[in-house]
Amino acid sequence: MRRGGPSVLGIVLAGGEGKRLMPLTADRAKPAVTFGGTYRLVDFVLSNLVNGDIKRICVLTQYKSHSLDRHITTTWRMSSLLGNYVTPVPAQQRLGPHWYLGSADAILQSLNLIHDEQPDHVVVFGADHVYRMDPRQMLAQHIESGAGVTVAGIRVPRSESTAFGVITPGSDGRSVDRFLEKPTDPPGLDDDPQRVFASMGNYIFTTKALVEALQRDAEDENSVHDMGGSILPQLTERGEACFYDFSSHHVPGETSRDQGYWRDVGTLDAYYEAHMDLIAERPAFNLYNRQWPVYTHSGQLSPARFNAGGMASESIISAGCLIRGQVTRSVLSPGVVIDPEAVVQGSVLHDNVHIGRGAVVRGAVLDKNVEVPPGATIGVNPERDAELYTVSKGGVIALGKGQLVP
Repeated sequence: MRRGGPSVLGIVLAGGEGKRLMPLTADRAKPAVTFGGTYRLVDFVLSNLVNGDIKRICVLTQYKSHSLDRHITTTWRMSSLLGNYVTPVPAQQRLGPHWYLGSADAILQSLNLIHDEQPDHVVVFGADHVYRMDPRQMLAQHIESGAGVTVAGIRVPRSESTAFGVITPGSDGRSVDRFLEKPTDPPGLDDDPQRVFASMGNYIFTTKALVEALQRDAEDENSVHDMGGSILPQLTERGEACFYDFSSHHVPGETSRDQGYWRDVGTLDAYYEAHMDLIAERPAFNLYNRQWPVYTHSGQLSPARFNAGGMASESIISAGCLIRGQVTRSVLSPGVVIDPEAVVQGSVLHDNVHIGRGAVVRGAVLDKNVEVPPGATIGVNPERDAELYTVSKGGVIALGKGQLVP
């Protein structure tokens, strides 16, 4: 974003291991996990930045990043003629023989990116959330406030506060009085004691404030070197933090139902529930908003095909699928094959999953290349499922990439 306006560099934090999404993250970084049939989680943040005219973006990677790096380099090609780019930046041990100690250390070790671009502002967004956001609206407030950092927040139940950074806004509704990282007993909001403002993991910094905060943090031997655990509390104490309320945010083409939608899909249950949000008649998150599209690349595949009485209802069926059984309330990625007499209900099937004749799959997430033999069942016998597969607290059954089914 330049052309007479402020210069902005986008940094996407995509190095997370995603342990709570196992087994989907056993062979890939969390931002590379498939979502919504044809997308990767990283596509949502990158689409938001690009749609918002931030087109110089560095994606910091670390954990099992091959598929993520490949997806970014083959999908996210910007115009070099205009100086735009989306580039993966692997951990390089620039400051010594150690990998990233935390998200703040990841940016510290990548300060050469900021020095090269010399932006006025640095947008630091996480890579594993599902939402639509126009970063220009947040940037405008950030510039107007004169703050060193602006952090985006959204209301969540107070009971979920241990999963988030919690923001306590000042009496003016803009400043940040306190920033608590994953507190067990935070104060509720004045107008809603059972809810808190959770950090969305989206920050906008003035470059000077970011660099100075990272340098101070690097000198603190007791720091965890994390953006939410270290940098935001530090800048809050210095009176340099501003709050952006996501509930007031709007993007073109949104519906009344999906306005303000944001989901952290860091657990199997949240990941599954976010998929169920996609398939309703009036979806809680609408993938078909052409005014604010989510970009990806799903390869050159033939259209989905239905034969032998195959049926699908309340579902998303991607290209290259062959449906000869029955599918309801499910999301199918490209290349899925459902054989005759097979039944798939309330499930998420990744690329090239094959469900054999007469098999039954219910309430499951199957990673790519899983083959369910004819007559096999998943989601029918809870005790057997618990012995063979990963089962979440909410009862979602998950099979890893290529996992064998008895």
